[in-house]
Amino acid sequence: MAMAFKMATTGMWVTDECKNSFMEMKWKKVHRYIVFKIDEKSRLVTVDKVGGPGESYGDLAASLPNDDCRYAVFDFDFVTVDNCRKSKIFFIAWSPTASRIRAKMLYATSKDGLRRALDGISYEVQATDPTEMGFDVIQDRAK
Repeated sequence: MAMAFKMATTGMWVTDECKNSFMEMKWKKVHRYIVFKIDEKSRLVTVDKVGGPGESYGDLAASLPNDDCRYAVFDFDFVTVDNCRKSKIFFIAWSPTASRIRAKMLYATSKDGLRRALDGISYEVQATDPTEMGFDVIQDRAK
């Protein structure tokens, strides 16, 4: 099977798997979240982990490493004050304090290329520790 890639501005390549998984989350609701990572050798942005529709925001937060960077998207379902069901997709740039400087730089410079490849993101959260991406932060942003 041939794979097509979209080049991010920094020379990173976003695989079709990333875009396809995102579209499945957005339209078919088969994933609650997707975690992406950069393979430094191949220069590919790939899918690291996918959370099923029954998984929670806590599951996503627990799946992020304490010592390495990741990107994640989370499909947040909520009910508005006028009782309407809504869904917003959050893009999370995870760059923990304990990660390597090189990884932080790589993820920071590649973020916009991945965001452009994933059409339909409502909000972005940047976090260096779990409190900066707590569920309360997500709830406040979605209002």
